[in-house]
Formats: sequence, C-alpha cells, structure tokens
Amino acid sequence: MRVFKFGGASVKDADAVRNVKDILDLYPHEKIVVIISAMGKTTNALEKVVEAKWNNEETEFLNLIKEVEAYHISILENLIGNKKNSIFNSINKVFTELKASFKLPKNESYDCEYDQIVSLGEILSTKIVTSYLQLCCKKCEWQDARTLICTDSSYRNAEVDWVKTEKAIKNELRSIFQKTDIIITQGFIGRTENGLTTTLGREGSDYSAGIVAFCIDADNVTIWKDVPGMLNADPKYFDDTIKLNQISFKEAIELAYYGASVIHPKTIKPLQNKNIPLYVKSFIHPKESGTIIQASMDQDHLIPSFIFKMNQLLISITPKDFSFIVEKNLSSIFQVLNDLGVKINIMQNSALSFSFLVDADKNDIQKILNAFSGEFEVKYNENVELVTIRHYNESTINRVCGVKQVLMEQRTRETSRLVLKP
Repeated sequence: MRVFKFGGASVKDADAVRNVKDILDLYPHEKIVVIISAMGKTTNALEKVVEAKWNNEETEFLNLIKEVEAYHISILENLIGNKKNSIFNSINKVFTELKASFKLPKNESYDCEYDQIVSLGEILSTKIVTSYLQLCCKKCEWQDARTLICTDSSYRNAEVDWVKTEKAIKNELRSIFQKTDIIITQGFIGRTENGLTTTLGREGSDYSAGIVAFCIDADNVTIWKDVPGMLNADPKYFDDTIKLNQISFKEAIELAYYGASVIHPKTIKPLQNKNIPLYVKSFIHPKESGTIIQASMDQDHLIPSFIFKMNQLLISITPKDFSFIVEKNLSSIFQVLNDLGVKINIMQNSALSFSFLVDADKNDIQKILNAFSGEFEVKYNENVELVTIRHYNESTINRVCGVKQVLMEQRTRETSRLVLKP
C-alpha cells in the first residue's frame, strides 16, 4: 500500500491533472491513497477571500470568489467537456455556499474563519481530480479528510488527536479499499470533534501524507514535486546543486528544522516511528529515482547541504545598567519575544549582550524595539542573511562567505551557521 502526495503545482491546470493520471497508470493494481493540495495558487487566493469577509467588504468578497470559481471551472471544462456531468453541480454547490456565507454570522475568530474558507481549495481540487480519473475509468473514490484527521481547535495549526485519527483512518480506508484501488483525499485539513474544519499549517499536505501512512502502515510515501528530488541547496541562491540520492530521517529532520523547504518539518516523525521510507520524486520525470529518505545514515555526510534564509533582521540588546546577561535576564527576554509571537532563527549571548535573528517580513521591528528599549540599548542590522551548512568544511564556508561580512558564526561537529551582511 502506497501514499502519494501531489502539491498545488502538480494539479495547477488541466494538463497537470492529466499528468497525475499518467503517473497513477505507472502503478497498476496497487492500493494507493492520493493526497492532493489546492490547485495552483488557490490557497493564496482564498486567503484574500477570508480577509474580505472579515472586513465586511462584500463586493470584494464576491469578486475574489468569482476569480477562483472561473479558474476551477476552466480546468474542469478542459478536462470534462460535458457540463451535464454531476461534477459541475458539485463544484457550483461549493461556490454557492461560499458566497452565501457572507450573510452568516462570523466564526469565533479570524483563524477559525480562515480554516472554514481556505480548506475549500483542497475540497475543490480533489473533487475535480476524482471526477476526471473516474471518467478515465480509473477505480477510485473521493474521501473527505475531515472524517479521517481528528484535531483540536487550534485553528491554522491544529494538533492531531492520534488515537481518534488512527481509528478513523483504519476503519474508513480499509472499507473503501475493499471496492477500489485508489482513494483520493485532501491534504492540509482536519476537523474538530464539534465538526468545524481545521488546517494543519501552511504546506501541511506533506504532514497529512505522513499521518495517513503511519495510520495504515503504508509501504512507502511519495511526494511528487517539480524538482528531481531533494537538492543540496536552493537553485535560486546556489549554482551547481547536487541531488541527494539518499538521506536519513535524522538528516531530513535537521534540514527541515533549519529551513529546507522541500519537506514539511512535521512530516518525517510519524514515518520514522514506523520506518516508512519517503520518496521525493519529480512529477515531470516520474520514472527517475528521486531521493529516498529512510533510516540509514551511511550517506548523510557525503554531500554538504546549504540552506539560505534571506531578508533577515539581526537584533542585539544590552542592559543599560551593564548588568550581566544571566538566566533571569534571558527568561524575561524570551517571555517578551513569546508574547510578541517572534520566532528566533539563531541566537547568541555574551556577558553583556543578547543577539537574535528573525525574519524581517514576518515581524514588526518597531514593536520589538519598543518592547526592549526601556531596559536595554537596542541595535540592529537589516538585510542580512543566514546560511546553514550541513557537513561543512572550510572550503564550503569560504564559498558562501566570499567578500561578505560575518556578523555571527556558530559551529557544531556537523553544522555551521553564519549570519552574513553583503
């Protein structure tokens, strides 16, 4: 039994959906759970719909929905010309109910409202893909992931109730697989025990694949992407990238923690717990080997990996009374940062100062400065970058530093992290 995950780029238009069918054709007579994200940039578009509804902008709300609807109908018409097919009514019903929701009372919070609307992207994509596959005589069934993934009510970043989820997935999928070979379901979404939709965090469809695979004891998971596998660096920032043919679960977790964008950080752990291999393969060249992530660490050290975080903000604070930075000071500093919702990418302290790095586009610098300016002298550097090198040597460090100024550096046996200013 396999689990496949297709992201938004792999179902972004009619040709992409046809390609999904071609990939499934490579695995005849196998039992496969196919997890699909929203089509193309639908999640981003629906986020704007949420904002318009929350701000009571009805005209903007309806216009934005019209664009999303036209996009999906265009794909549907390309795939299934016959408008008498029931899928057209099914898709129209989703949009009709979404438009009507403007007149209904808002949900308890913005995050709750967000999950009810943004989750529709996955509902739409899976309905369309299922209908097309059935038209092509593929034996497949659509399944609502909200009957499978049970969560708490932490909207936009829900925690999975593993006991209830495992029971639901085993019961539902075992029954469906008795009559079909392929189950199509949604990534990213779940449901509270009160029946409200939740989401698992941005890019959470990878995590959905890990959850399902764990619960059904899958033989393996494949994440289909527009890259040949996991590369040792982002091609946007690095020339001569190398594909990692095989890495360990441990290495994948480390890379995800430091910011590698290929795999969602939560995906690996449930697979590691049951030793379920994870493949990262190209939907453009599906017969190529891709990358396998598994237990063995034998090859982890062979190729250095580079992870870049751009547009960073380095903030340094020093007590105005020149008191030492000790545990009590650090506790107060971390509490302030937690209250502001600041996520630290790297930090370092000396006797008299504490420095930390954050994403500039995700934080309000003025709020941070105001929070510390009473007791501390605050300095900061804008437009810096953080480079993490796994399995480094002096040559790799020199390669990324070049003529850049090194503002901060940390090294362990396997990892070097550098804060650089152009």
